[in-house]
Amino acid sequence: MGHREDLLEGAKRCLLDKGYARTTARDIVAESGTNLASIGYHYGSKEALLNLAFLKLTEEWGDVIAESRADGEGATAEDLPPLERFERGWAKVIGSYEESRPVWKLQMEIVSRLDSDPELQKALAGPQLEGRKGLAEGFLGIDEHADPERARLAGTFFQALLAGVMVQWMVDPETAPSAKDLTEGLKIVMGLDGGPAEG
Repeated sequence: MGHREDLLEGAKRCLLDKGYARTTARDIVAESGTNLASIGYHYGSKEALLNLAFLKLTEEWGDVIAESRADGEGATAEDLPPLERFERGWAKVIGSYEESRPVWKLQMEIVSRLDSDPELQKALAGPQLEGRKGLAEGFLGIDEHADPERARLAGTFFQALLAGVMVQWMVDPETAPSAKDLTEGLKIVMGLDGGPAEG
């Protein structure tokens, strides 16, 4: 790897270890084995490097969603009934919670900084839209090119749900929802639970 790649990998490790606000340029240099001048040369600023490193971390976490679509035996999510597909996707996400907690914690810090950091907000706007498409593809196999509006709507739904689930797991893993809870809740919302009919 060259200095550019070393800096990016070092910045990713610093973000997971120290968070956004506490990571200094010197921390990144120490972690990457590079020098201070390299940050400006390759990325323009420490903030630009950290923003990119954060985006890369969330992309890597998104691979968890993509992996949830295959069961290792050739079957994909598209082969399952919708509610089973929904539950299996969430089981994979929630099952990765302990391993991915540093990324979720970092996301919460980033969100708390957006009002005071317009550049960070601007840097995340486009990737947020891309993230929606990735969630639609990961959970449901919806191809954004073949069906862009369904991909947008499904991705928006999953993104909203993901943020809520993430917060609940951060606050209290003992009472946070399981994949089964989410599926049963969705059934109630959709009137598919066989509950009492409206009078």
